Amino acid sequence: MISKSTIKLIRSLEQKKFRTEYKLFVAEGHKIIHELIKQNWPIEHVFATETWEGLKNFPDANIISESDLEKISFQKTPQQVLAVCKIIEHKINYSELKDVLCLALDDIQDPGNVGTIIRIADWFGIKHIFAGTGTAELYNPKVIQATMGAFTRVKVFPVELAEFIKKYIKETNLPVFGTLLNGKNLYHEKLNKNGMIVMGSEGKGISKEVQHTLINTLFIPPFSSDSQTSESLNVATATAIVCAEFRRRLL
Repeated sequence: MISKSTIKLIRSLEQKKFRTEYKLFVAEGHKIIHELIKQNWPIEHVFATETWEGLKNFPDANIISESDLEKISFQKTPQQVLAVCKIIEHKINYSELKDVLCLALDDIQDPGNVGTIIRIADWFGIKHIFAGTGTAELYNPKVIQATMGAFTRVKVFPVELAEFIKKYIKETNLPVFGTLLNGKNLYHEKLNKNGMIVMGSEGKGISKEVQHTLINTLFIPPFSSDSQTSESLNVATATAIVCAEFRRRLL
């Protein structure tokens, strides 16, 4: 049995203002909870049905009925386990950024895209993402779900992006690449193993303010330049292509 006050608290965490107030967020599903435990993420409470396979590794879990899980879950089909976790606020360490490749997201509002980009970053060994104002917040339940646990290994920093990039260039002396429709062919340009890749929203692209901070611009060319194609790529797909090309150059 789960109390009404607990249900109210958990349901409130669907909204950013309450996540900010309580410094808590919700994660759901065996895969994500497993990653949280593996990475020693601070977990406040775990609520699970008695059929959850992870019970043997988490004896302190609160056993609840499937109907009670439905009351606190943010998903149409709950996945046997839900955790209330502490929000971690990472601090930017510029010396840590001097020898790595990182990503910046400019006004990418779709939570599914943001979560997928975090997962892509994890796949390509990119451990720092800088999320500009307007980008979906990391602890949004839909973002967390789309990461499939990758957020436990990738640090995401909310920033005022244009100002941050200026300071990043000053502190690291590294190049900043941005993807634009009028950019230079990705496959013909010299790419660095370290630096920053800026991705913009599908609808508006990278904002003018952020464009002014870019040192290099890139464009993913369509396979056939003399036939009609889609106007643009999904931003998560474009991120995967760009990251893959940067990493391929290291082979």
